[in-house]
Order: sequence, then C-alpha cells, then structure tokens
Amino acid sequence: MKNKNLQTEIDASYLYAQLARHESDEVVANVFRQMSDIEGGHVKAFAAKANLSLDQLPGPSWRARTFNLIGRVFGYDYVLGVLMDTEKTLSNAIIAGKRKQQLPVTGTESTHVGILRSILDREPNVTGSRMARFEKRHRSVGGNAIRAAVLGGNDGLVSNFSLVMGVAGASPDQQGVLLAGLAGLLAGALSMALGEWISVKSSQELYENQMQLEMDELETNPEGERKEIALIYMAKGIPENQAHQMASEAMNDPKIAHDLLVREELGINAEELKGSALEAALYSFFLFAVGASIPVLPFLLLNGSKALYISIGASAIGLFLIGAAITLFTGRNVWFSGFRQMIFGLIAAAITFGIGHLIGVSVAG
Repeated sequence: MKNKNLQTEIDASYLYAQLARHESDEVVANVFRQMSDIEGGHVKAFAAKANLSLDQLPGPSWRARTFNLIGRVFGYDYVLGVLMDTEKTLSNAIIAGKRKQQLPVTGTESTHVGILRSILDREPNVTGSRMARFEKRHRSVGGNAIRAAVLGGNDGLVSNFSLVMGVAGASPDQQGVLLAGLAGLLAGALSMALGEWISVKSSQELYENQMQLEMDELETNPEGERKEIALIYMAKGIPENQAHQMASEAMNDPKIAHDLLVREELGINAEELKGSALEAALYSFFLFAVGASIPVLPFLLLNGSKALYISIGASAIGLFLIGAAITLFTGRNVWFSGFRQMIFGLIAAAITFGIGHLIGVSVAG
C-alpha cells in the first residue's frame, strides 16, 4: 500500500506540473504549480520514511503518462477531474487505515480539493469570476467520455461474444452464427444509441428548465442572489468580507453568477449540457459496434472451427485490453484487471455456449 501511495504522489506531482505547463491563465497555473510542489513534498516525506534517496524513486507511471497524452488530445480538464478522484481515493484510504489501527484522524488527511481552495484563498489575484471558472473546471467529470468509450466497447464485446458463442453451441451452421452476430451488433448498437439520445435529451430539457428558473430569480432579486453567492463562498471557508467582495464581483457578469448558482444550488454544470444528443447517440452506436464486431469478424473471413477458435482468441484479447484500460480510472493492477475481465467474459461465453449446445441437441433429438 505504501509503494502504491508513493507512486500516486509521484504521478500527481507530475500531472499537476503538466496542468500548469498547459494552463493559459497564469493565476490558475500558479495554483497547479503549488499543488505539484505539495505533492513533491509528500514524495520526499515518503522517500525519507522508506530510507530512499530521490535518485531511487521511480518516475511517472504509464498511467500518468497516458493521462498526459489524453490531456494533450482531449484537453486537460479530463486530467484534473481524474486527479480529484485520485485525491479523494487516497485520502479515504489513509483515513480508513488510521481507523483500522485505532489512530486519531487529525484532519490533515482531507482531500486536495480543500487544499486547492486554500491556495485560491491565499492568491491575491483570485476574484469571484476566476474562482467560478476554476470551480467549473475541476467539477467537470474527468475522463467521462473516455470511460464511456471503454464501457461502451465492453458492453458490445461481452454481449455479442456471448450471443455468438450461444448460437455456435446450438448449431455448427456458420451462416446462422454470422447472421446472429450481425443482428446482435445492429440491435445492441441501435438500442445503445437510442437510449443515449433519450438520456441526453431528457436531461438537457430538465436542466434547462431549472436553469431558466434560476435566471429569472437572478433578474428579479439580484440582491438576494448576491447574498446567496456570498454564503456559498463563506461555506467554502472564505472570510465573510472577502466572500461578499467576490460575490459582488461575480454579480457584475450575469453569466458567471448564473453558472455559479446553478452549479452550487442545483448541482448542474452548464458546460455539460452543450453536447449534442445526436452526437452522443452516434458515439454510443459506434463504440458498441466496435466491441461487438470483434467476435463476428472471424466468421466473416474464415470457415469452420478455425473461425470459432479465432473468435474466442480475439474476444479474449479484447476483454483483456478493456480490463487493462479500466485501470486508468480504478488504479488497479493492469494484469489483475485485464485477466479478471477476460476470465469473466470467457465464463459468460462458455455458459451461453453450453446452454446453446443443450438446446441444439434437444431440438435435433
């Protein structure tokens, strides 16, 4: 556990440094640099406790480097969201360990979301509008689209792999297996796309109505809303005078004030509502279809038992890779997660193959 925590601190220091390097707002970049320094201090403390010199410490893990690459391609908001999740997980693990050993919880185990806010409080150039922008960034759910991509591909692969094996167990007719696989691919992908479209569209309509009500309150009772914003800042630990000053500054821009109120009062991130429901549906269709095509393609290109064995092998590799990709978000061991995913997928396929075989024998008899 200690080695894992050390690697987590090394990765966090590296990623905060990358966030600072690619941040255009100098004040926010300075916050990230301070976070990197804090994590670097934790690394030195861990090293001293383990009697390790700094030269003996490992570099950033493949996971951290992968997230840096994701940040370059998709934007570093993904990376910040994942860092926040990592901080919470590490903090909870430390608190749980202390309670297990019946040690006092001092409060220093708190997540770095709180530390970030403390740094923001000390920054003389941090205004209400800038803090609102920063809050909006770190509340964006890091890696959600990537997580959806991994899980969408997993759904397609597992469901269609099981379907193909079930039909293959019931009948040796390759044409039937291929048709069933293609039908499963299309049916599943269309179902996923329609479900995603309905989900996004209904959420947008619900939240847009709530946001309009909040805008109406902002226009009809600006002084009351200003006091609410001040209370929000005070709840974050900001002194009362500074909180009122920041609230007044935020009220100068109705959009910033509105975004802050709907985020804090309603738990809505307005940025997340700008996505297209149609794009989300097409995205889900494509991801499911990619995963579902893996067990089907061998039957399209090959014949007989060779197609069956290659389908099993390709699906097993796909399951392992998906399990390995999931560790980007869970932090678990790559081999453990990959093999676990592969074993469960193979068990599901074996069950459907066996049931299909029994049904096929029964019908033939």
